[in-house]
Amino acid sequence: MRPILILGASGFVGYTIYKELARYFNTYGTYNSSKDYVNNKLYIPYNHKKDNLEQILNELNPKLIISSMRGDFNSQIEAHKYIKSYVKSHNCRIMFISSANVFDSFRHFPSYEYDKTLSESIYGHFKIKIENLILQLPVGKFNILRLPMIFGFNSPRILELDNAVNNNNTIEVFPNTIINVNSNIRLSQQIHYIINHKKTGIFHLGSTDLISHYDFIKTLLIRRHKKIGILKQVFTSNTIRYLATLPKENKLPNHIQPSYIDVLDDLSIS
Repeated sequence: MRPILILGASGFVGYTIYKELARYFNTYGTYNSSKDYVNNKLYIPYNHKKDNLEQILNELNPKLIISSMRGDFNSQIEAHKYIKSYVKSHNCRIMFISSANVFDSFRHFPSYEYDKTLSESIYGHFKIKIENLILQLPVGKFNILRLPMIFGFNSPRILELDNAVNNNNTIEVFPNTIINVNSNIRLSQQIHYIINHKKTGIFHLGSTDLISHYDFIKTLLIRRHKKIGILKQVFTSNTIRYLATLPKENKLPNHIQPSYIDVLDDLSIS
């Protein structure tokens, strides 16, 4: 069986995907600096600032490359130029983990799969550059997965919130920013479904409903700590701002489309 290769499999999202897929597929991952994977034969050292992907791809001959890399933007762009060329000339596909930030200049409505991307942030511009590279591939050769804020029960983002509450530190929240969210568990199930059913194209993998950033964080903290901590409300504009991606064309089955309540349930302490 030809393998799946996850680039950035030592990161929070990448490792979640790896754990989900490794039980069912011949799955490899790359890591950069963490020593936790040195003795793991299914993890391959790869630094996109220094290393070339050619040897890894030629040795593995993957049927699917999942890109969940982090780090220097310029070297990531160069790596994806090579991936695009490789995918175009080989019998394989690329699944790129993108972000809702490709729409972060739109303020008055949520964004759908085939809306024009436009960003005012450096991070959003970076993701758009890679998306535009991948969109040059033939139909059927790629997935672009745009993610909202992803939370996990013990994810870095959640542990930072827990630490702030426990140490009476200020937590910034944005009452005028409307978002949707997802949990790492549900995201990995959605990706598994997309792979199993050979779905291609652009997917928006967030909760089906929206909530303000302030309300979500407040409810989350009450569920985890029975108190909200010290919240600092930050108003970036005088009007409501949407940073939410919803599906319109490429909808997944209802049982794997979570609500934000489902996500809160995943993060709550029983």
